[in-house]
Amino acid sequence: MEVVDLQKRYPPDTMAVDGVSFSIERGTVFSLLGPNGAGKTTTVEILEGLRVPTSGDVTVLGTDISKGYSRIRKRVGVLPQNFEPFDLLSPFEAVGYWADLFEVKTDKKEIASTLELVGLGERKNVMSKTLSGGEKRKLGIALSMVNNPELLFLDEPTTGLDPWARRDLWKLIEETKKRGTTVVLTTHYLDEAEKLADDVAIMHRGRIIAQGPPAQLVSKYGKKTSIVLVGAGPEGLRELSRRGILATARNDDVVVTVEGPSELRKMFAELSSIEVSYREIYTRRETLEDVFLSLIGSRMDEGVLQE
Repeated sequence: MEVVDLQKRYPPDTMAVDGVSFSIERGTVFSLLGPNGAGKTTTVEILEGLRVPTSGDVTVLGTDISKGYSRIRKRVGVLPQNFEPFDLLSPFEAVGYWADLFEVKTDKKEIASTLELVGLGERKNVMSKTLSGGEKRKLGIALSMVNNPELLFLDEPTTGLDPWARRDLWKLIEETKKRGTTVVLTTHYLDEAEKLADDVAIMHRGRIIAQGPPAQLVSKYGKKTSIVLVGAGPEGLRELSRRGILATARNDDVVVTVEGPSELRKMFAELSSIEVSYREIYTRRETLEDVFLSLIGSRMDEGVLQE
């Protein structure tokens, strides 16, 4: 997939997407991140063929979408954020019905295999309205995969799910990628993007402000390391302050933030000489979520977009 200088303007003068460019390698997971109003939903809906761009070039599965999305629609799967299953159909019936809509030839064995793949093999004959939230999302993925798509769009697939259901869906997304499917993932869970995505693009005010593999973004923008003194409490915070060490309290823990390996070694040497009791000490490097909040927060504070 190739996106070059994509723009989408809404009358009278709202620029929802402002010159976005990126590419997605086949067989990878690409995650588009951004706060509400960043333009990511509009961008994804253009890629899905649901909106027409104002300008720019978009190539999906080797096809210029300006020449018509119909020729590739059957090669694409979509799980919308607000997906609701067919309550009065069983998962088995729903998959069969969806296959008919896509004019996909299938049989009972293939339907059962699809439901096994998403973890609904034992629930294939119950009413869909009795499925849990996580099971409904799994059914949504099963439906989006009924045409064996080469490209799969997942919009907030784990929103509202408990931690166990989220991780079940993570495994399913990883299995989908292993089968060679390209996945475009939008999510508000930054740990999800860090875990699943091969490439991440962060959008703000219609533009991409940072892009790359999660580890690369953290390495480039996440310069700080936190030293956490577990259980040091108010006494520990007072002692560090008395020595001129900037620290913050987090519940009953005390956190000291440093930049770079040399600063980390110096701080550990200084902390070793402080007679303050704590249960344990550990370091925590910045995550993709920290990088995201830092990049977005700085631009919101400045009130302008920095290139």
